[in-house]
Amino acid sequence: MVATVGMGQKARMRRCVMTAALLAAAVTGSLMTGCTGGGGSADDGRGRHPGQTPGQTETANAGQVLAVKIDNVSAARPQTGLGEADVIYAEQVEGGLSRLMAVYATQLPKTVGPVRSARESDLELLRQFDDPTLAFSGAQHKLLPLIDEAPLRAVRPEENSGAYYRGNDRAAPHNLYLRPQKLMGSAPGSTALTTGFRFGAAPAGGTAENTRTVRFPSARFTFTWSAERQRWLVSMDGTQTVSADGTSVAPATVVVQYVKVRTSKFHDVLGNNTPYTETVGSGKAQVLRDGRAFDAGWKRPSATDGTDFTTADGKPMNFAKGQVWVVFAKA
Repeated sequence: MVATVGMGQKARMRRCVMTAALLAAAVTGSLMTGCTGGGGSADDGRGRHPGQTPGQTETANAGQVLAVKIDNVSAARPQTGLGEADVIYAEQVEGGLSRLMAVYATQLPKTVGPVRSARESDLELLRQFDDPTLAFSGAQHKLLPLIDEAPLRAVRPEENSGAYYRGNDRAAPHNLYLRPQKLMGSAPGSTALTTGFRFGAAPAGGTAENTRTVRFPSARFTFTWSAERQRWLVSMDGTQTVSADGTSVAPATVVVQYVKVRTSKFHDVLGNNTPYTETVGSGKAQVLRDGRAFDAGWKRPSATDGTDFTTADGKPMNFAKGQVWVVFAKA
């Protein structure tokens, strides 16, 4: 993973101006839409763009990250494609369970999944990226209009069948997979990661940390430091997290970000309320890197900004180079 610094909307606008100048010298037309500062690419309100018919897969514009909602119940494990993600967000969903959002920019795996449904919180979280592509398998009926109106490219299996397929290794709904290259063509690169994260040398201080567990009402994440690999080994609900090929999932940095988790106006089919995770605002965090834990603060002034993390003395908090996991814990 390439070291990346996204410093919010101002930095994003500067990047877009530079990118636009380079693209103008080489191509014209639709590639420029990756640097729009406002809403998403024009479509017909159903996740299709002009000229795209049902079942036809459209390649995303240059500069767009790919975000995939990934199932995280026991029946969905082991998942596929987690190791290639630049950032993995872990959020609370109905019944106190968890779900993942994997964000890809520097590389695309051959397959990602199982793919599951989106949540209202995802729309706010994804505003930090420029016209992102969101791959998901559905949503609560009343949420679909909000997804259509959001500044992102919604990619649903019923209208992009060339990019999705059902596996025969497990029962539905835990067997829907995505072929990212059918959507993206190629990875957009590290400049698409406008998260606000900084990468570099570890700050002074911190405390030695061998293991950290974050608990949701009905789920838990445990991160155990491996001095040999210089990575945090992930376990979910007491079982080590490995990809379908048997490779351990091991981020370089883990962020436990304490946020407000409130009720929303949405419910699942069983009547359970859908939690809303607020990622705009400020609060406390713990950053795990290099076998140490650092107290930190986080701040995201608006939805279009990335999230800035600072050390206890107010200096920028550097992450270790590599994959980042962000677990949204209730403040």
